[in-house]
Amino acid sequence: MLETYSPAERLEILRRYRNLIEVWHTRKDTSDRWVVRKAFRLAADAHKDMRRKTGEPYIYHPLEVATIAAGEIGLGRTSIICALLHDVVEDTEYKLTDIQAMFGEQVALIIDGLTKIDDMVEGSDVESMQAENFRKVLLTLSYDVRVILIKLADRLHNMRTLDAMPAVKQWKIASETSYLFAPLAYRLGLYAIKSELEDLALKYTEPGVYQAIHLKLDQTREQRNIKVAEFVEPIETTLTKLGLNFRTHIAEKSASSIWQRMKEKEIPFEEVYDTYVVRFIVDCPIELEKVECWRVYATITGFYRPNNERLRDWISLPKANGYESLHATVMSKTGKWIEVQIRTERMDEIAEKGYAAYWKYKDSDLSESGLDEWLTKVRELITTEAASALDFLNNFKLNLFSDEIFVFTPKGEMISMPNGSTALDFAYNIHTQLGNHCIGANVNHKLVQLDHTLKTGDQVEIITSKVQYPREEWFELVETARAKSRLKEGIREFRKRFRDEGREKLENYLKQLKLEPSKVNISRIIDYEDLSGLVDLYYYIAKDKINFQRVKNAFKEKSSGGIMRYLTNPFSWSRTQSAETEDSKTPEKLNPSLINEQTSEFNYTVSRCCNPIPGDEVVALVFPNEPMHIHRVNCPKAINLMSQFGNNIVKAKWKQKEDIAFLAGLKIVGIDSMGFLQRVTEVISGQLKLNIRSLHLVSSKGVVEATVTVYVHNAQNLKDLIEKLKKVKEIKKVSRLDRIDDIEG
Repeated sequence: MLETYSPAERLEILRRYRNLIEVWHTRKDTSDRWVVRKAFRLAADAHKDMRRKTGEPYIYHPLEVATIAAGEIGLGRTSIICALLHDVVEDTEYKLTDIQAMFGEQVALIIDGLTKIDDMVEGSDVESMQAENFRKVLLTLSYDVRVILIKLADRLHNMRTLDAMPAVKQWKIASETSYLFAPLAYRLGLYAIKSELEDLALKYTEPGVYQAIHLKLDQTREQRNIKVAEFVEPIETTLTKLGLNFRTHIAEKSASSIWQRMKEKEIPFEEVYDTYVVRFIVDCPIELEKVECWRVYATITGFYRPNNERLRDWISLPKANGYESLHATVMSKTGKWIEVQIRTERMDEIAEKGYAAYWKYKDSDLSESGLDEWLTKVRELITTEAASALDFLNNFKLNLFSDEIFVFTPKGEMISMPNGSTALDFAYNIHTQLGNHCIGANVNHKLVQLDHTLKTGDQVEIITSKVQYPREEWFELVETARAKSRLKEGIREFRKRFRDEGREKLENYLKQLKLEPSKVNISRIIDYEDLSGLVDLYYYIAKDKINFQRVKNAFKEKSSGGIMRYLTNPFSWSRTQSAETEDSKTPEKLNPSLINEQTSEFNYTVSRCCNPIPGDEVVALVFPNEPMHIHRVNCPKAINLMSQFGNNIVKAKWKQKEDIAFLAGLKIVGIDSMGFLQRVTEVISGQLKLNIRSLHLVSSKGVVEATVTVYVHNAQNLKDLIEKLKKVKEIKKVSRLDRIDDIEG
């Protein structure tokens, strides 16, 4: 081992390497072991002078990434080599050609996919370097999914060791993780990794919530295990008598999923019934899987009454990522709902290791999983043109991370589509020409319009007309990337029919202006009208949407229309997105100023999407020629922005002045009774001496729901108010509202 490592470090490096070999369960003959050891030695030598933020040797990181890839994802020799070498080209003097010479073209291709794009250069028109890097990684799905799997292993280890990074870096990496990497892990069936990534992201965006939920889980674990043992005892006895080979497993839900449930239902931790799930895992031949799983379900429901609305059959209809399981919720003898999952050993391995395990079983007699269809859609989306990396990334999330629905053709063929798809999406999903000529649809034998949103179970028949043609306004009627791509292609093909007519009219216009129909003159008109090319130009002229006067205007010396188009701010995306949700203020208008650690006072915009107040941990996002955008760190919009504009993050803190009050909103739900409003106002104004700005109350069927805005000094002030309101007998729920402009109109 190299002399740059201390004796203790050399021992630790060898221990980690041996652990990697131990968890590597795919084929590993002598030649496999030799080439992996060769990669390990190269990585150890290349990184010998590098240290992580913790002070540890850098080689620990590639070793751990390789261990995750082999042990937790189930990848083999090539992936292990790439994981060991994934930072060598980016961070050391070795070139991609060196890697190719030593380990072959396939390894070099994967490592190239793992290597980041160079940092943004001065004057670059790239909007978001993070989005460009995301696009580069996602493009690798078109030729080798292992790039993504190794990237997920890399991200998981970085998240596990994020404590050593400064806060701004933690927020950036955590935001990227929750925005892209956790959904990607979910889509590839890596549930364990997806849950851990979400949990670790929560740890850095909402540390208080993360710690509180984990504390509650620790406090309730022993009592919960006793209740679960009582719950499964009669089931296990019966299944054993039936001769089934099975095992049970208690899976604790992640803190992030519990927090999501608490927010969605507006309930405390104690009211979340599914903080854990009881799994029954059957070991049986593939051909008996369905029968055996339903036998287990019949046994469970023989003892406990099921909630049929929560029955999910992912065995008959697997998820798009290959996930198969039978989910049910039953009422236990203690009066608590318990979620159970029933699956086989094969299904459980696919659920835990996702894509890698799926390929292990791919050649079995089972029908093809939805994972193949999903990857086909990925490759199709990747070939679709996008105006920018941000557009590409947003399309990717919209179309490939959303939940799927299952609809049927008139002949009964099942089609999987993203949730939110319309009848026109369905038409284009079947065939481009079917979409181009679509005038309506019969959904469940009922006539609907093109923008009708489909839902699972719908049977769809498309109605067409020979005189119908694709139109630009249809982009507002479709959701999927496939439909948008085929619509764009259809519009282009339709407009090509007008090429000769448009060219003839344009040449006539130019002749009147005593100009030649040269490339320079035609390009000037295209730039002035902001068109994509000749096809659109000839079409608009043929249809008289561009007339002689507009062509003449394009050649005026002081034409400003074309010039202004070149002055568009490259950050217009972020400004457009924030315009509806933020309210610009200056330090003069809002006295308690936010200050940056390196600077004094700035113009800034306090975000209305999360309404930060003193005491909230806040982050500032800075864009050219704009005030700083101030968000709470856990704000969903801030997380999206931080994931795409990491270089624009600035850590901010409140400069508190006690005599200044901030507006905050609360939602109160309680039992309607005489004097309810008086008791609420007594707590707010009488006990805490806070001013109420607005109060809206609605009572229905014995339940009262109130939204109130009050002036508070800081987050602790608001927290005290919530705790006091919860002590009022008639009040059942109190929650902070992020947006207060909606309340006040």
